[in-house]
Amino acid sequence: MSFLKLSHLNVSLGSKSVLRDVSLDIGKGEFIGLIGPNGAGKSTLLKSVLGLVPSTGEISVAGILSDRLSTKERARHIAYLPQDREIGWAISVEKLVALGRTPHLGGFAGLDENDVAIIENAIRRMDIAEFRHRSALDLSGGEQARVLIARALAQDAPLLLADEPTSGLDPAHQIGLMQSLAELASDGSAVIASLHDLGSAARWCSRLILIHEGQIAADGSPLEVLTAERLRTIYGVEAYLETTQQGLIVQPISLIAK
Repeated sequence: MSFLKLSHLNVSLGSKSVLRDVSLDIGKGEFIGLIGPNGAGKSTLLKSVLGLVPSTGEISVAGILSDRLSTKERARHIAYLPQDREIGWAISVEKLVALGRTPHLGGFAGLDENDVAIIENAIRRMDIAEFRHRSALDLSGGEQARVLIARALAQDAPLLLADEPTSGLDPAHQIGLMQSLAELASDGSAVIASLHDLGSAARWCSRLILIHEGQIAADGSPLEVLTAERLRTIYGVEAYLETTQQGLIVQPISLIAK
């Protein structure tokens, strides 16, 4: 089953063309790393799926044209973790995570046992139980990021879009998050994460989509996409590449001389 299908997607912001003729199909169980240099169009692609920026072409979510979905219906299919994760109001961590269940509640209905179980699982995955009763405003930036990721997980949508999800996290929690996202995909969801860390993308993602100057430059496994030549021509770096039992190791080591 296709969770997300883009056909000839084009996005222009003002007079600038940001995405051109992008087509892709995302299915169950995939952990997609959306990679590419700054300004390539990664965040814009995620926002276009959510209807946050105008686009032409066709976007289908679970076989339904996205413009036929209400905001609440879309939220049942897609959870979104934006790059900007500022928390603007005093609310407990537990209540903030519980907001992820809002698209699934009808009228003034409260949380049922299933909702509570999903919330607890999200809190456990993000290792935030110790400050569940604290105000989210009292947390560090990295802790707030984990809380907002937990809220997205609590939404329990089949498709999760995450824009630079590891930003602001220490190495241990970066690894924990990427492992959790991989587990979500292996359990039958689909995850698309915009990533700058090529090492994490190579280690955890099942598929990489490389965006360059608004177009798909490569789409395939980490081994197929992250070649020395592409890293030179698109990223402008020389990199150390090695295939191990844990997957592909990618470490940029120097700039290409201009």
